[in-house]
Amino acid sequence: MRQWRILLGAVALSSVFVVSVGASERRTTLNNVECAMQIVSTWTTEQLANETIAIPVEATNIGALGPAARAGYGGILLFGSTAPASMPQVLATLQRERPGHYAWMVMTDYEGGGVERLTNLVGSFPWAQTMGKNLSATQITAIARRVGAALAAAGVNTDLAPVLDVDARAQYPGAANPDGYRSLSGVPSVAATDGTAFMKGLQEAGVLSVVKHFPGLGYATRDTDYGPAATLSWAKLQTTGLVPFRQAIANGATAVMMSNARIPGLTSLPAGLSSVAVNALRSDLGFNGLIVTDSLSAGAISALHLSLAAASVKALAAGDDLILFGSPTSVTASLAQAATVSRNIVSAVSDGILNRPLLIYEAALVLSARNQLSCSTTTTTT
Repeated sequence: MRQWRILLGAVALSSVFVVSVGASERRTTLNNVECAMQIVSTWTTEQLANETIAIPVEATNIGALGPAARAGYGGILLFGSTAPASMPQVLATLQRERPGHYAWMVMTDYEGGGVERLTNLVGSFPWAQTMGKNLSATQITAIARRVGAALAAAGVNTDLAPVLDVDARAQYPGAANPDGYRSLSGVPSVAATDGTAFMKGLQEAGVLSVVKHFPGLGYATRDTDYGPAATLSWAKLQTTGLVPFRQAIANGATAVMMSNARIPGLTSLPAGLSSVAVNALRSDLGFNGLIVTDSLSAGAISALHLSLAAASVKALAAGDDLILFGSPTSVTASLAQAATVSRNIVSAVSDGILNRPLLIYEAALVLSARNQLSCSTTTTTT
């Protein structure tokens, strides 16, 4: 019997393809991730690296993303309150330029309140905290369903929402507090129920929900965009910040964003750069979906004297799957940064710093997140 086993190191997962030699053959349909692994295992290391990178861009500049589409980057992250009315058509054209015509992740941050994008196409909705205080879970699901339908109509297939952080402070988010009005509730069970309800509404509209920021930024020491920060202790998070993540995962969460804060009692590294934190999400919480970084251009990352490229390698080595970075200054600048990140990932694999089978698995999770794939494998039996 021959076995093909992909070792996932710190992620503590494996996927196995088995072919037995014998007299008869049987075709077995693979699940979506296994199929994606079969596809990407034939790719070059550069193709794998590109699949794990998302390009930040102002929505008004999406027409310049042809090079990103042709390079096979795994996603784009749209910024700005205004999008061209032609955006769905532009995105469809770009899609046809992608290698294999596989769908990429077209993402934005739409949480409601002060964190909204593309409002000329999507509209405006209340802050999460306002929804949590005044609406039922059923009503929150309905709002998220409307948000998701509007995003989908605009060509966006992934929303970096909802925030699952548990934080009762009635404050605008800022340097000292990353959450405030972005949090649905300061009560863990309420944040869990309402966050899962928002996630469900997006899913019902066909939009991938990326719940964030694991393991919970509620009452963190500061906003990680501005510098190093710490979450509550790992022991305290068991009954606070982790509660919404456990409920969301139990109810079908398929994507999670890591925070850039360190976790006292668990890791001194930003969560997204820590294999210990990723393993806690994978093993302790049983999550087997897509893991997305928070922006690796954040102050909490640069304070470690890590370049974006170096931080990206560390994030992938820790077990994250998709790299987010930056606020777009221009498409040219975003593409240049992405190319530098990709080259560094390729070099890391060549130098043995990053495990290629792990990179295959990560690229497969990105590919499978927005593509329904069809593959089969042949088994022979005696």
